[in-house]
Amino acid sequence: MNKNFLPAHFAKYLFKAKGLHGTHSAFVYEFYEKVVSSRHKYYDFAPIEHLRKMLLRSAESIEVVDFGAGNQGNKIRKIKDIARSSSVSPKKGRLLFRLVNFVQPQLIVEMGTSLGLSTLYQAKAGPDATLITMEGSPQTAAKAVKNFELLKASNIRMVTGDFKSTLPGVLTSTDKVDYVFFDGNHRKEATLKYFNAFLPKISDKAVFVFDDIRWSQGMYEAWSEVIKDERATVTIDLFNLGIVFFRKEQVKEHFVLRF
Repeated sequence: MNKNFLPAHFAKYLFKAKGLHGTHSAFVYEFYEKVVSSRHKYYDFAPIEHLRKMLLRSAESIEVVDFGAGNQGNKIRKIKDIARSSSVSPKKGRLLFRLVNFVQPQLIVEMGTSLGLSTLYQAKAGPDATLITMEGSPQTAAKAVKNFELLKASNIRMVTGDFKSTLPGVLTSTDKVDYVFFDGNHRKEATLKYFNAFLPKISDKAVFVFDDIRWSQGMYEAWSEVIKDERATVTIDLFNLGIVFFRKEQVKEHFVLRF
């Protein structure tokens, strides 16, 4: 990643970002109020954050297979280091929870599980939904499944393996997808490939969430292409997260919001 990329873009983001009263779309106003700026504490937050503390203290090591943009092959890593560097932050996890609660999807697909904290935030927000989470590294996936069992999240289905091999099966097994969280490969080409692969499957209320849209120049270029797609009507830039709605009743518009 270009170390100068994030600071340069953060200044531009702050200049453009609007708050609640700078939003002139009724839908986006409601979204900002209920998802972005809400500070409501849900019951499910505490158990997930307690699990995080347990993972950060864990001395266990596992073999990690990395298929993504940071690909360094197989590597032995400590659970506490994975939890520290690769898990969703509490702030972002709570936002994902509120987003799922806002959208009320029936089928969620997450590309990139890691230890499962982001998965749990989304699964707990939609207990009646089915969440398919995809993880390339077998031992990482196995650890995540144990975490799901620990927090009694029975609506999660794990799919393990390289996305190149597993994604076709996921797409074939699903009719309509309401929500996709892209967080498994931070390359431009891969991100756009996955975006286009899911487009034929979107429901009327579908939302796509892209993590780390400024992780690299390539990721930002992928995000820039996504927001230009004519099918993406409402697109929202939260600096580290990009959110896409496919609301046919909305005029195509892009928003940069403070988070």
